[in-house]
Amino acid sequence: MQAPILGEDEIAALERETVNAVAPPEVVEIGGWRVPFDHGTIGRAKSAVPLRHDLGPEALDEIEAAYHQRDLKPAFRVADVPSLAGVTAALARRGYAAEQPTIFKIGSSADMARLSDGPAMLLSEPIEAWVAVFLGEGFDRTDGAHRIAALSRSPDAVYGAAGDGADIQAVGVMSFGATWAGVHGMRTAPAHRGKGLASRILATLGAAAQARGVEDVFLQVEEANPARRIYRAAGFSQVWRYHYWRTQGY
Repeated sequence: MQAPILGEDEIAALERETVNAVAPPEVVEIGGWRVPFDHGTIGRAKSAVPLRHDLGPEALDEIEAAYHQRDLKPAFRVADVPSLAGVTAALARRGYAAEQPTIFKIGSSADMARLSDGPAMLLSEPIEAWVAVFLGEGFDRTDGAHRIAALSRSPDAVYGAAGDGADIQAVGVMSFGATWAGVHGMRTAPAHRGKGLASRILATLGAAAQARGVEDVFLQVEEANPARRIYRAAGFSQVWRYHYWRTQGY
């Protein structure tokens, strides 16, 4: 399937809303880059991202200085596109390495809503049983705690949950920005995978977006994550892949 072609304004909106959804304590813009600052574990909340795919490396010095001023190690999240080759080459010369390949996808709330007719709950805020999935067996508790805090701060978000009976074994989040909704924090307890719980949550989140009149949805998924097949089934298409550029010992 051919990747959708996005205009400059759409790319900038997507990257701004991607950062906003994880609610870093401070965000600035430097030379066409969105630069968030956070001491947590979420890569998107503490790595600079270009708002255009035709930028050069001119702002790298200033961005690095901004991270150092806040006692943070600089990091960059850069799409693997030819027009940003100058940026990635400059980062490599500075000692950064490309890590954690991640797929950026877009889709529609209508396609999501059609994915499943199974039941799922829609919550206005995380409840204890929802939080317990993030902190449960099979997940890094420290990382989970940082993600819960960030996603709980996400503006105007809703929280999906599904499971067997009254129990919650799978969770997810949908953030709402000016023009896009975003899917985040999709997790299913290891013992309950393969039961269609994630599909039920995606369908419920899609219906929530439709109820608000929001059609366009984005998400990011690590390249090695088998959940990519669920997102394909929900109609999501890749628009680009990105890497995090970090120094040794980050």
